[in-house]
Amino acid sequence: MHEGEMAERESVSEIRVRYAETDQMGVVYHANYLVWCEIGRTDFIRAHGLSYADMERTGVLLAVTEVTMRLHASARYDDLVRVTTGLVNVRSRALEFSYEITRADSGARIASVRTVLVAVSPEGRPITLSSELRALLERGPLVA
Repeated sequence: MHEGEMAERESVSEIRVRYAETDQMGVVYHANYLVWCEIGRTDFIRAHGLSYADMERTGVLLAVTEVTMRLHASARYDDLVRVTTGLVNVRSRALEFSYEITRADSGARIASVRTVLVAVSPEGRPITLSSELRALLERGPLVA
């Protein structure tokens, strides 16, 4: 990948940690990082000109088949976090995304996450991503 190319294949979402996302110790419960990744992935797809809902209306659903998560630090109630979502790989039936969750104020890393999603039909059968959808996701985000 050439320098600057990944930046064109990333989107950034900012999220304020809600009280309901924390555990009894005031630390974000680990499963919430995956919810934030879903927000980042949805924002990434929207930045490329297609809403997740519109994609599903065409009969393409994305099922998570792999998750790898490394926690580096804790996020706490009312922290502002930044989720940088990147499209790492596009295959005929699968998409691989990476996510860096950082503190919005300092850029300190909180979590590194990777997901693989497989395209499935509404009936749950694996399907091939259309060349149009692959091209849409591989190009840079639309500028507002």
